[in-house]
Amino acid sequence: MIRFGPAGIPLSCKGRTLKDGVEDVHNLSLTALEIQMVRANAYTRYPEDEEVGLTMKEITEGFVVEVYRDGEAIPQDEPIEEEDELVYMPAGITSAFGELAEVGHMAKRLDVSLSLHTPYYMDLGSNSELTETCMNSIRHAGLIVDALDGTVVVTNLGLYTGKLPDEEIDANIAENVDMLMGWWKEMGLKPKLGIEITGQQAVYGSLEQVIDLCSEIKGLVPVLNFPHYHSRTEGSLMEMDDFEEVLEQVQRFYKGMNIHTAFAGVEHEEGNEKRLTPIKKGDLKFEPLAEALCEMQPNATVISCSPLLEHDAMYMRIINERVLNKRVAKQLREKRKAEEAAAAAAAAAAAEAAGSEDGSKEE
Repeated sequence: MIRFGPAGIPLSCKGRTLKDGVEDVHNLSLTALEIQMVRANAYTRYPEDEEVGLTMKEITEGFVVEVYRDGEAIPQDEPIEEEDELVYMPAGITSAFGELAEVGHMAKRLDVSLSLHTPYYMDLGSNSELTETCMNSIRHAGLIVDALDGTVVVTNLGLYTGKLPDEEIDANIAENVDMLMGWWKEMGLKPKLGIEITGQQAVYGSLEQVIDLCSEIKGLVPVLNFPHYHSRTEGSLMEMDDFEEVLEQVQRFYKGMNIHTAFAGVEHEEGNEKRLTPIKKGDLKFEPLAEALCEMQPNATVISCSPLLEHDAMYMRIINERVLNKRVAKQLREKRKAEEAAAAAAAAAAAEAAGSEDGSKEE
């Protein structure tokens, strides 16, 4: 099954809550939504009097994503005590963490697959104070998507600043991601952590780097951002075979789940992305990808990261259906021709056999 959806709440959605976004995606006949974790700042505070004795999921005022006791995170269903520290996000995904499960149930009922993209500026390579903040953002994203019963947390990992050797940044990124996945496993989180291909040479995230990292650390999946890859490789995605080649390289990591991808038009220069554009602009076309998807028939999710969001998500769905219908019609024509040829051959053979039999009788 191929799913299509926007990167964020649809622009046409009258409400701006996640619940509104899921409903709007469904009403547009789309089947995926990648939540954008734009403001990921988290702070700590002590519980209010009325919050003592409640669990984290029962707090209705404020988005509390974790509770710490004596420096250790406590289970989400454990009652809060006076001296506990609450980690809250002023701009949460919903008004309260406890609402996530309800939204997730609704999304399942409406057949909308949920994923989440962490903030786009990430730094897991410098091992600075910012690195810890970025790792916390990824951890919180994992908790959120798990509560939503979603599929993938999509993230970038860092950039090359010149302050450290590239090799040291690569080593720091690998070590920090490995630590994250150790925590991921300890928490029993079901979503995968998706490492996205990036569109700038100065940012960690070539296809080779992403695949190598996913091969080394269990629980990771490569996220195919096609405009990013197209930019990094100076416009290499032109034909169906080009898309098939990169899809085949990541398919083995997605056992039992949809390959997670993103698509948009793009302007690029000298191996670097300049800006994302509507799909109909630029030299990256969706039709060859649709042909590749129809040929390979993988389970895949295609997220529109175009400025037109849901408009281009619907456009891709229509193009994909059109390509699929043409392919099915062609297969039916070829089948019909084969059947007609077989029938003609059978009739000729029968006529020849009848002629031979008549000749035998005359003798």
